[in-house]
Amino acid sequence: MLESRGLSKNFGGVQAVDDVSFTVGENEIHGLIGPNGAGKTTMINLISGLLSVTGGEIVLDGAPVHKLPAEQRARLGLARTFQNLRLFRNLTVRRNIEIGEIHRRGDSDPGLIPEAIERFGLAPVLDQTPDSLPYGQMRRLEIVRALALRPRVLMLDEPAAGMNHTETDELFHNLTWLRQRHPCSILLIEHDLKFIMAACEKLTVMNMGRLLATGNPDEITKNQEVIKAYLGQGPSTNGSTENEQDEAHA
Repeated sequence: MLESRGLSKNFGGVQAVDDVSFTVGENEIHGLIGPNGAGKTTMINLISGLLSVTGGEIVLDGAPVHKLPAEQRARLGLARTFQNLRLFRNLTVRRNIEIGEIHRRGDSDPGLIPEAIERFGLAPVLDQTPDSLPYGQMRRLEIVRALALRPRVLMLDEPAAGMNHTETDELFHNLTWLRQRHPCSILLIEHDLKFIMAACEKLTVMNMGRLLATGNPDEITKNQEVIKAYLGQGPSTNGSTENEQDEAHA
């Protein structure tokens, strides 16, 4: 469904992503993991169109999309959330979701979003603004807004960040429900390894902007290069952090 073919990104001489290739299968939950600064958020920024590519291709369902603007990619079915929340804080929860509906792909499945609103616990707060919500609920709002596009590929950048154990468990069950209710591929960035190992069928590991390993969770947990990247070397650095790049190119 989604392919990264030799994808590269250079920030003024800093190679943030270097020749990274992987494939996300149809209706697959695919984890993208790695130490801080590995290039994970930069990858999602490239795939979604927030950043332009330096080299390589992005292919959605067999068609190259890396030269298309972000809005057109969204209309074709690429939806995302952000590591740093990007909500319309002066609008109500209802209106935030409706903005996603405006740009949705086709007119299919009108009942999906009412069901998602209930499932993600947003029904009681539809007329409130995001700033009045707990952090975990804002995270869920961003997921539902992205789902309103009726995506073919849903990219979630650290959706469990800031959530407690109960909220993380609920998120896991909601992602399982989502894939059954609205079949789509999910590309998931998450530092909670227990969560991502349970949620994903396949994982891609990055380190210092490069592809380190790809495989199922069992293969990845036994991969010595992956273990070394997480435990032996500590957080990788490639000249700037992903947070800095994300904000600098927002």
